[in-house]
Amino acid sequence: MSQEESFLSHLVELRDRLIKSLLVVLALFFVCFYFSGEIMRFLSQPLYQVLPEGTRPIFTDQAGAFFTLTKVAFLTALLLSLPWVLYQAWAFVAPGLYEHERKFALPLIVSSVFFLVLGIAFAYVFVLPAAYRFFFAFASQTGADVMQDLQKYWDFTLAIFFGFGLTFEVPVVEMLLVKLGMVTTQQLREARRYVIVGAFVVAAVLTPPDVLSQFMLAVPLCLLYELGIFLAGFIKARSRAPDAEPDEPATPAG
Repeated sequence: MSQEESFLSHLVELRDRLIKSLLVVLALFFVCFYFSGEIMRFLSQPLYQVLPEGTRPIFTDQAGAFFTLTKVAFLTALLLSLPWVLYQAWAFVAPGLYEHERKFALPLIVSSVFFLVLGIAFAYVFVLPAAYRFFFAFASQTGADVMQDLQKYWDFTLAIFFGFGLTFEVPVVEMLLVKLGMVTTQQLREARRYVIVGAFVVAAVLTPPDVLSQFMLAVPLCLLYELGIFLAGFIKARSRAPDAEPDEPATPAG
């Protein structure tokens, strides 16, 4: 097979895998949109827990409900389809990887999804209720009634989910840096004091301006950093050296 034919075959395979990924995302989107009301009520539980008794959240414009439920359905579908999308990406690149690269890439992908979901779950269970208790405690001091717009609630919730999902990827980043030889586990240990300060700075930026919420992000970040050092050392000790592997990647089937 010539180089041009090989390139075209890779483009065709990439197109096919993108189509497969999009079809699953679209199918899940329609399912999630059908249940978007239930999904939104589930995601709004941290708000309902702290709302004054006898009150409910509102929408301030007619189109707010539609656009909010559409975003909720799309992002839920994207999260649910993430394992399938990552599998398609893995199946596309795996034949061209060396053996030691394949042994590392798959656990890296799985752990990335795990820590992303863990960060979102942590924010949902602990951070959002604490944040809204803080907001409503200040609002009650004014003597005014509090009316929470669900569209603004979802925008705030999405930002919190994104921030915590991203920061919980710290162990994955550490494993990748150590595996690539950019840092060593000893250097990670020596940087511990700076990481603690940085964790509180990040927490101050990403969380509401109360001490409890900031500690709820900073402390897990420090623990995740220590976990990343342990996992990076474990992977480094168990992985084979690249020069011990065959000098050719696997040949794609067909």
